[in-house]
Amino acid sequence: MRSRLVTIGLAVLLSTVSASGQEERNAITNLTLFAGTGEGLWRSADWGRSWERVEGDTVGVHLTTLGAARAIVPHGPQVWVAGDGGLFGSRDFGETWTPLSTTEGISSLLLSRWPHADPTVFVGTAGGLLRSRDGGRSFAPTALVTGPVHHLEWPGPALVVAGAAGLLVTLDEGQTFADPGQGLPEGEVLAMALSSFFGADPVLFAAPAGGGVYRSGDGGATWAPAGMDGEIVRDLVWLGPFLYAAAEGGFFRSDNSGQTWTRLADSPGKPARLLFPLAPAAGLEAFLATDKGLFHSSDTGSHWSPMGFEGEEVFTVATFPPPALDLGKE
Repeated sequence: MRSRLVTIGLAVLLSTVSASGQEERNAITNLTLFAGTGEGLWRSADWGRSWERVEGDTVGVHLTTLGAARAIVPHGPQVWVAGDGGLFGSRDFGETWTPLSTTEGISSLLLSRWPHADPTVFVGTAGGLLRSRDGGRSFAPTALVTGPVHHLEWPGPALVVAGAAGLLVTLDEGQTFADPGQGLPEGEVLAMALSSFFGADPVLFAAPAGGGVYRSGDGGATWAPAGMDGEIVRDLVWLGPFLYAAAEGGFFRSDNSGQTWTRLADSPGKPARLLFPLAPAAGLEAFLATDKGLFHSSDTGSHWSPMGFEGEEVFTVATFPPPALDLGKE
């Protein structure tokens, strides 16, 4: 594999106050970023300043049948990518690829936290949620057969699914789902965020397609409004004690678990995926995938700058090393 992709490490240099009294901050990193667009999978080794199409080396299969790349999961040197043409896996940062499944129209992808020990894989498709017990090579339907599925979280033992059927929780890996909770508007849920210790503190935030954000303190059984009235929120992400909302009309932060929200900036496009790649070591950095390209912020979303794919729809953005687990607090 190429040396510039093998050396994956993070080094953040925070400078002292300069002679002029202005504080300067420079981030030095060779973080590997992946982006999914309608043309396929892309990779950047220079913080998103330049991108190369990931197609596969001559010794492996090419990603020509992938089509649009809609879900990316990097895990060490292993990378999984899924999209319109199925599910593919790589063991060398995307240099060579193996086709795992020809399941079409995959929109979301979730692996177990320990994929070497537990080969369970979930994918969301236009027809609902599918489960694999052999690392994604074969899939079987779950009890959720209404799609599409936008977002998946598996804190264990609960699996939480956001999609066309609303926000649903299963405790048996999709064999049965609890009824939708009271207080959450019926219909599609576009985004969700869970507390970091969901098993002991089953707090959920959900963003229905009709607008606003709702909070549940009992694992989705009951819900109450949590602000953002009229805003169509497409991603919710915890960063330490702060909850961020990427909405069609703007970018917001809540410092008090959704009681109030602060508008930080206009949205640079219709959001699809919000990523804090270096959290918590350098949480000021953020990437936002939108229908108008990929954007970068160096001040936690107060300002956004284009970072490639101008005017093109970007479905997702991912990174290795991945963001630290269990950042959300309630």
